[in-house]
Amino acid sequence: MNSFQEFDSSNTNSTKATNFPSSSSAAPAATAPPCSSSSSSTTLSRYENQKRRDWNTFGQYLRNHRPPLSLSRCSGAHVLEFLRYLDQFGKTKVHTQLCPFFGHPNPPAPCPCPLRQAWGSLDALIGRLRAAFEENGGKPEANPFGARAVRLYLREVRDSQAKARGISYEKKKRKRPQQPSLPPSNNAKVVI
Repeated sequence: MNSFQEFDSSNTNSTKATNFPSSSSAAPAATAPPCSSSSSSTTLSRYENQKRRDWNTFGQYLRNHRPPLSLSRCSGAHVLEFLRYLDQFGKTKVHTQLCPFFGHPNPPAPCPCPLRQAWGSLDALIGRLRAAFEENGGKPEANPFGARAVRLYLREVRDSQAKARGISYEKKKRKRPQQPSLPPSNNAKVVI
């Protein structure tokens, strides 16, 4: 076993929480999901539930990979393969360059262009998987979800979808709180 917890290969149901073996003992972990708090009465947030489902889905993908792939051997290339696999379940129409509606944010008629995963969905998914990897004992420097190839792929998807829709994604600038203007100093005396 490596320094982080692997997916349990005996569990093939992706909708149930996977038991993760503890790296310090041979007994399986408690039935609570790895992303939960120690209290069994605490309910998980929507984010934590989604993160757990995403982690289990990725584990199922690795188990179904031919040949089966362990998390310790997973690289950025496998993450890209997973993201491309997810495209088939996408709901966002991405116009091809040959489409007459390419570059139009609101096309007036239907077209045969493919449905893909939206960039924002992929970006959020990768963020949750990065966090789940580290929460399950993975080292940040070995995180396949943070690989350069994954970041470049996400940027490419963002740019191509923006061009296809005719809108640009610009990074939001943080609004800095405006400081109230100070009244003039009492040190300067005005002589009338």
